[in-house]
Amino acid sequence: MFWTRLGSGIILVAIALITIISGGPVLAATLMIVSLIGIYELYRVFQVENRGTWLLSGAGYLGAVLFYALLFLNPQAYTMMVLTGSLVIIMAVYVFTYPCYRAHQIAAAFFSMVYVAVMLSYIYLLRCMEHGAYLVWLVFFASWGCDTCAYCVGKLIGRHKMTPKLSPKKSVEGAVGGALGAALLGAVYGAVVRGRVASGGNLILIFAVICAAGGLLSMIGDLAASAIKRNYDIKDYGTLIPGHGGIMDRFDSVIFIAPVIYYLTLYLL
Repeated sequence: MFWTRLGSGIILVAIALITIISGGPVLAATLMIVSLIGIYELYRVFQVENRGTWLLSGAGYLGAVLFYALLFLNPQAYTMMVLTGSLVIIMAVYVFTYPCYRAHQIAAAFFSMVYVAVMLSYIYLLRCMEHGAYLVWLVFFASWGCDTCAYCVGKLIGRHKMTPKLSPKKSVEGAVGGALGAALLGAVYGAVVRGRVASGGNLILIFAVICAAGGLLSMIGDLAASAIKRNYDIKDYGTLIPGHGGIMDRFDSVIFIAPVIYYLTLYLL
């Protein structure tokens, strides 16, 4: 299992490097595909497709595709238009197929599209910013860096349970260690790219703060995804990534903090 997980992790890092460095249509298309898979995983959990018809899930997928297409043409300009239009289409499906779907499935269809596609799109928006080729990596330092540091610290000195009913293995000590580890990664990265990223303040401190805040919130994202799994009594969202599970198992915290990192970067730099 360890080697399988390690191999999958290396492949994920390689894909991330290629797509994020490329930016533009390559990154937008990759994020769209990842979003569609993540939405599919949530739709299976929420039983959006359990009525023998694809209309509701199709409306959600269509909304995600249109969102990324228009985002690529003009970032942020069409966000509300696509979201509103998607909700109208989803509600139309609810009305014209009644009583095929229940109200909670309609809510889940729209929620999943926003939760995955819209929140993940902030990686693309970060990449489009000035110096975005450097700034976008803060999402991964905060998320995966915090996760790794929290795991190590929790294993070594973890004593106090953070959420005993939801995730008994996570500790307060691990959470603190994860946030500090993410802050340290951010500070080191700030020192490395200091001459390449323009800032009105101390870039090392700014990156440390951004990664610490992102790291803390990434744990909420991870636990929120876990809470959904507990509610529906499943172990993993999927099996796409050997040793990790599905897209939602591996990218839950990245999805959750991408908007946070974007706005913190926008206002602190």
